[in-house]
Amino acid sequence: MRFVSLIAALALTLSACTATPPSAPDLLEANTAQLQKQMTAGTLTAEQLVQYYLTRIQRLDDQGPQLNAVISVDPSALAQAKALDKERQAGKIRGPLHGIPVLLKDNIDSFGVANTGGSVLFQDNLPADDAFLVKKLREAGAIILGKANLSEWANFRSTRSSSGWSAMGGQTRNPYDPSVSTCGSSSGSGAAVAANLTALAVGTETDGSLVCPGAINGIVSIKPTLGLVSRDGIIPIAHSQDTAGPMTRTLSDAVLLLQVMAGEDTSDAASYTDSRDFTQHLIKDGLRGKRIGVVRSLMGYHPLLDSVFEQQLEVLRAQGATLVDTELDEQWGDDEFTILLHEFKADMAAYLATTKLPYRSLNDLLEANLQHQEQELAIFGQEIFAMAVARTDEQQAEYLEALARAKRLAGAEGIDALLAKDKLDLLIAPTVGPAWKTDHINGDHYLGAASSAAAVAGNPHITIPMGFVEVPGSPALPVGMSFFGAAKSEPVLIEAAFGYEQSSQKRRPPPLN
Repeated sequence: MRFVSLIAALALTLSACTATPPSAPDLLEANTAQLQKQMTAGTLTAEQLVQYYLTRIQRLDDQGPQLNAVISVDPSALAQAKALDKERQAGKIRGPLHGIPVLLKDNIDSFGVANTGGSVLFQDNLPADDAFLVKKLREAGAIILGKANLSEWANFRSTRSSSGWSAMGGQTRNPYDPSVSTCGSSSGSGAAVAANLTALAVGTETDGSLVCPGAINGIVSIKPTLGLVSRDGIIPIAHSQDTAGPMTRTLSDAVLLLQVMAGEDTSDAASYTDSRDFTQHLIKDGLRGKRIGVVRSLMGYHPLLDSVFEQQLEVLRAQGATLVDTELDEQWGDDEFTILLHEFKADMAAYLATTKLPYRSLNDLLEANLQHQEQELAIFGQEIFAMAVARTDEQQAEYLEALARAKRLAGAEGIDALLAKDKLDLLIAPTVGPAWKTDHINGDHYLGAASSAAAVAGNPHITIPMGFVEVPGSPALPVGMSFFGAAKSEPVLIEAAFGYEQSSQKRRPPPLN
């Protein structure tokens, strides 16, 4: 049940009189600065750019490889573009995102488009207003292109789920190999950016759902410090870990997007103001003088991945970084699951209270899924929903103890302790193993990942493409390098990650026509 086909076709019909956009090589893989340069020169308009992406969505998402990365196109996208073109013609430029299309993960409120979370239960969930981060994007001149497919309920419904599947959008397919996973719940955002179906995208993460699809789809993603980007208007899992973040083809674009989305929101208790200009930390020699911890305990689960990573360590050394081997003892797994289950029940009820839907609790959703089981439960169940519903007020003390312990083990006694021990600026590791075959019988096949410590601690984490895992006779699969560190250390991570990205240049578009 995908909304995109009819809406995209309508948009294409309405724009039939629009001038033909520049040829694909001028726009394919183009970053924000390059697009702005073309717009300034008068060789490209925002309307043409939206048209270009709508055409690619129709050709590659609806047809061809049927990537299923997009659930719905915003019917006002072309009107937004035309209005911003008029502003440009009048000499008003709102900033570096003026006229640039952005795709939102379909768990983020955007006025005029249903926010479904991937579920048919939410197909009529029309938000009364924009999420705080969407308001910021509009103010900056970004165009809301539409909504990206995702793992339904942000991959927090079943213990046997398949990443990238939702009842609303079907199975998202990896543009490098449609038979393998797109990983994490921000799967559609990752696949859409990788396949050049949009200039920029926004995803969300609780643990891994920004950086895992970032790495597996060969793009850049930033999971910011908890509170840097408001959680307002986002269908939740758990407030102690949830955050939105940028997903782009280059780090410079990710930083531009983060800079716009960041800002204090009085309705979000964790929100804070960071007055630093993150774009000033996009420096090519950002690795020089950095002491970097190589977290060896986050390796060893895939030999081909380790081989690619070891080769890239030489790039870091050549750029002036000092590498120190270290180990991170991850002891918070059970506590994290307790936290997520406990917060999910209350946080979902709080979100439902803001909607006009007939549901007011997670138990209502669990029962409604049974009523729509042919659409919702055909592939996997809702065991996690059931476990979260079973949480009681009497378990509040257990939850608070788990929360304090997990934050301490991942933060003060985890990341922070490693940084202090060897006087390190940041930590690195392979982001996640290469993509596995999509499997609706057994579910996901995670081998290992570097996301958990930063996710639990609420600290920043950046993934950058670091190459490909390749074997004869099979498509090359992208893998990523993770840069993570202390809370609010975005500038340090951006410097190191940008230095690596610029010296390695490992981003390579998927083999799509």
